[in-house]
Amino acid sequence: MELHELKQWFKQFQDNVAALKDAWDMPALQAKVSELEAQTYANDFWSDHETANQLILKLKQHKHHLDQLEKLTEHEENLALAIELFELGESLPTLEHELAQAQKTLVAFEKATLLSDEFDTNNAIIEIHPGAGGTESQDWASMLYRMYRRFAEEKGYAITVDDYLDGLEAGLKSVTFTLSGPYAYGHLKAESGVHRLVRISPFDSGGRRHTSFASVNVVPELDDTIDIQINEEDLKIDTYRSSGAGGQSVNTTDSAVRITHLPTQVVVTCQNERSQIKNRAKAMQILKGRLYQLEREKQFDTMSAMKNTGQNAFGSQIRSYVMHPYSMVKDHRTGAETAQVQKVMDGALDEFILAYLRQQAKGKNDA
Repeated sequence: MELHELKQWFKQFQDNVAALKDAWDMPALQAKVSELEAQTYANDFWSDHETANQLILKLKQHKHHLDQLEKLTEHEENLALAIELFELGESLPTLEHELAQAQKTLVAFEKATLLSDEFDTNNAIIEIHPGAGGTESQDWASMLYRMYRRFAEEKGYAITVDDYLDGLEAGLKSVTFTLSGPYAYGHLKAESGVHRLVRISPFDSGGRRHTSFASVNVVPELDDTIDIQINEEDLKIDTYRSSGAGGQSVNTTDSAVRITHLPTQVVVTCQNERSQIKNRAKAMQILKGRLYQLEREKQFDTMSAMKNTGQNAFGSQIRSYVMHPYSMVKDHRTGAETAQVQKVMDGALDEFILAYLRQQAKGKNDA
């Protein structure tokens, strides 16, 4: 990067940091963190565990935002000094690294400012189901499962498999798993929809190109404080022996639970725990999330009809992964694309997530 380009980039970086500090009111944020910390020192703080846990979660979120702002300030100071030395003719091998880290921190904080919807801070429950096509689609579903696991590992999210059913020859027939960590749902909600793969099939002896589909459904994990009305008479509850070879952290006792919500025909299953009671509780959590999502989709449909766009983003093809005859991953909602297919399959989803969040924020502002 030439010196004039570097200075131009740095000026834009400074403007962005200043705007973020102004938007978040850094002194007020510091005061809020101090106030919440003081509350945790009270002798009766843990007398109400539910309230205490909610306060700690809020404190962690405020601390995270404050840490990000402080990191941006540190990057700004380091870059100012590095550019000054670079201008004097000094060779700075760490300058490129500092630029990359500063940009990464800035993007991460921008993303945090966009994650403001209800339940964005919650854990995410993800379901993956292959489309028509047998082994080919089942293998594609397992590839998506691996992609999200890699993403979760990079973010430090804990992964819990709630339900897993192997494919007949390869891949999987279905999987439900929970990613636990800050803003897991806010990040992964962008993934709900149909994902399309184009590649030379490893299962075709003729080496022909195949197109496969798999659906991904992401819902927030809701706790008992969220009021989702579910009548017991609307539920059909079945128990059965858990399936799987044991390698997917799924037990093999008669404790698996399947719950059907009769009015909507939503079906959820859970077989991770050895206790039928625990599996039922987890299945009810998943059902709550699914019903919340259905209501959200109804609202989206209503808004779409009012805008007369004729489009419905839910349940439609959202992204294509092309491995042949060229390499490209393209999100059809935002236009974001990259030729680094393998990188995406290894969990590099931030570019697509940020583009989706920006589009979502723009839609709210235009409404």
